[in-house]
Amino acid sequence: MATCLVVPATPSSTRTSWQHVCGVIGMATEGSRPLLAPQTRRLRHLQGIYLRNLTLVRPRGHTIDDASLNKTPEKLESLRKSLHEPSLQHSASSDDLNANIRPSGRRRRSTIWAGQSPDYRQRKLEDVIDNGMVDAFFSLHCAGEDEPIYISEVTEKAMNPNFRFFDLTNYGPSITRLSRFTIKFWVKRKEFSLFLEQEIELSSLHFLGSLNNRQLPPNCVIFHLVDGIYALDLPAVALPPKHLPPVSTSSYSALMRLSSLDDSIQDALATRERLAAQINTILQEQPVDDTPQAEEEAALAAKYLKSEQRLVKLSIKQRDELQTSIAARRKAIDDCTKSQAQAQIELESIQQQVEEMMVAQQANTEQIHGQRRRICEELLHIFPIEPTARSLTFTICGLLLPNTSFDDSDEDVVAAALGHVARLVDMLQYYLSVPIPYPVMPYGSRSIVRDDISTLVDTQRTFPLYGKGTIRFRFEYAVFLLNKDIECLAESQGLKLIDIRHTLPNLKYLLYVCSAGTAELPVRKAGGIRGLLAGKATPLPSRRGSEEGLADAARKALEHGSSANGGTKGNLSLQLPFDAEPTTSLRTRGLRENRAR
Repeated sequence: MATCLVVPATPSSTRTSWQHVCGVIGMATEGSRPLLAPQTRRLRHLQGIYLRNLTLVRPRGHTIDDASLNKTPEKLESLRKSLHEPSLQHSASSDDLNANIRPSGRRRRSTIWAGQSPDYRQRKLEDVIDNGMVDAFFSLHCAGEDEPIYISEVTEKAMNPNFRFFDLTNYGPSITRLSRFTIKFWVKRKEFSLFLEQEIELSSLHFLGSLNNRQLPPNCVIFHLVDGIYALDLPAVALPPKHLPPVSTSSYSALMRLSSLDDSIQDALATRERLAAQINTILQEQPVDDTPQAEEEAALAAKYLKSEQRLVKLSIKQRDELQTSIAARRKAIDDCTKSQAQAQIELESIQQQVEEMMVAQQANTEQIHGQRRRICEELLHIFPIEPTARSLTFTICGLLLPNTSFDDSDEDVVAAALGHVARLVDMLQYYLSVPIPYPVMPYGSRSIVRDDISTLVDTQRTFPLYGKGTIRFRFEYAVFLLNKDIECLAESQGLKLIDIRHTLPNLKYLLYVCSAGTAELPVRKAGGIRGLLAGKATPLPSRRGSEEGLADAARKALEHGSSANGGTKGNLSLQLPFDAEPTTSLRTRGLRENRAR
């Protein structure tokens, strides 16, 4: 199987079409010469590879007729004798060439598809072309490398596959300086398999000026180098001799002048050497005067001394500055150490206070939780929520409040029940310290809810909790907002409500959870209203303590005055605030009040 190698003069990594390659090859003149000597060609000069006349059928090496010859020893001996002994043989006439002697089988001819349809002939031609077109790629291998140094892209359905140009200069010198490598071509019919393997020696390439009018053998490998087109196993192009321009020769007189000039130059060089030797002899005989050198060294030493003195002064200044800085830093460190020690003492005191405050906070939290339990328990007694015979239907303070539909209920009863719920929700937001999103104004059976979150007109933000005399949807929206407030309170206690429309069940569930606990309920603390403590054995504490009020002072003054004057108050010197003539002022609804002068 013949293999040829071709190298282009101008590589390009992006122009891979065969038309471009032919254009580049056509640009090379017939008289172009290689720039690289055979022994200087290396792998780094390789830039592109093509494969031409790809043929999958292996050549036989002989004709079909030769295969049918009898090659027995007797036949070969008779053939040798027939070459030396001429014999006369009779030729068969046209009558002897009878048609019956010929085989009667069907002979192959070129008009076998003549009677077929154009589609059938087109399909047969496409099958013939497809059988010769395959997918192919190549790989480059070097000695000492287990893996290929380069693998090309796959060209699909091609008989003359064109591969992209590549650059091998990025590899190390152990690869780029090689002159021998192996190329392997892989083709695919059903799957990829090795088709052609060739050992290439770059120094054995033959230079070709052009591929025009050249017959390429089957499976011809074309390689592109940097200085021209080369081929392997193809005859090299006979290069024309170089035509050098004629060189003019010098005349005899010019040559004589050049000879005289050369003699003069040689005499001048000899004279220079003789004078140099004489000068060296005179210098060696005279004594050496070291005074100028000593003076120069002294001046240089004085210069160095001044420079060193300046450096010493600068160093002393820097030392003083560093000492001052170090002293300041030491003082700052001492101050910081003292401050840190004081801060440590304060920190320990603060930590102790924090621990005490945390203990107090824990105690307060427990007390607050207990008070909230007590308050919720009392709210359950103040606003009793009891179930009825109907499922999930409750009453508050004996008033029935449906969960969803209010059509069959008395509007006054529903309004009163919602008023109790509004009052209870409003109180719970303060006792539980949870602000509700929709404020409630508990006005009994005329309670209202305000929506400050939604995008509404300011005059329409209040919604009534009673259905009589109001629009139906505003009443239902007010009930929805009230249920959302109950949901907010329940979520603050970690409760999940299944249906927010169940107003009383959710509220009872919330109060039950808030009042639940294992410890005993704390005792109610005495408040400022004395009527709440009436009937208890414990005497009521005074709001003013030991301080006497104005009324007590006036009473004592009257008692002392009456005892001194025999029970009369004619000479009483104490003047009371109401002894003078009162000044009145008119207020709304005809009420009057006293005003001091």
